[in-house]
Amino acid sequence: MTLQPENHVLVVFPHPDDEAFSSAGTIRLYRNMGVPVTYACLTLGEMGRNLGNPPFATRESLPEIRRKELIAACEAMGIEDLRMMGLRDKTVEFEDDEKMVKLVTDLINELNPSLIITFYPGYAVHPDHEATARAVVEAVRRMEKSARPRIYAAAFANNTVDELGQPTIVHDVKAVRKDKEAALIAHKSQTAWMMEETIHRVEEGKPMSDSWFNIESYYLYTFND
Repeated sequence: MTLQPENHVLVVFPHPDDEAFSSAGTIRLYRNMGVPVTYACLTLGEMGRNLGNPPFATRESLPEIRRKELIAACEAMGIEDLRMMGLRDKTVEFEDDEKMVKLVTDLINELNPSLIITFYPGYAVHPDHEATARAVVEAVRRMEKSARPRIYAAAFANNTVDELGQPTIVHDVKAVRKDKEAALIAHKSQTAWMMEETIHRVEEGKPMSDSWFNIESYYLYTFND
C-alpha cells in the first residue's frame, strides 16, 4: 500500500522501542515525504527486563541509557519532535483514565494530526500497551466525527487475525529497511540479543523470517457510532 500524504502524524506508544519494532519504517517513509511526525513516548521503559547483552546497564542507570537510546532511534527515523511524557514504566495501566485521555486530547488539540499510530486495544498484549491504546481511542471517540484523525493500530495478540481478520493497512518498508535496523540497533539495551541472534542464524544458513523488517501492518480502527 502506498502511503498517502498526511498533515501531521502523531505516534503514541508507552515504551522506547515500541515504535522501532512496529513502525520505524512507516515513520521514516512519512518523514521522507516531508510529513511532520511527533512521537509521544509515555515512559522511558526504565523497568525493561534487559540490561544489555552482555549487561552494560544497572537498574539505576537504565532510565538514562534508554532515554539516550530513544533519542538515537528518533534520529534514525527522522523524528524531530520527540515528546517524553514522563509516566512511569509498568504503571501506565494504573493511571487515571481521564488523565490519560486528557494527555492524548491535549496532543491532538496542539498538533491537529490527520493520523495517529498506536496499539489496538484488546490486542496489544502488555498492560501498558493496552492502557495507551484505550486512551488514544477514547480521546478520538470523543471528537466530532468530521474532525477525527484516522488511527492505525498495531496488534500482536495471538488471536488477532482470528478475531480481526488480516491487517487492513500493509506498508512495504524495504526501501527504508536500513533505517528501521538503525532504529532497532539504537535501542541496544533491549534489542542487542535479537539482532545478534538474527546475524548468527544468517551466518549458519538458517535465517529467521525477516518479513517484519520489510513489512509493517496495522488495522484501521473504526468506531461504531
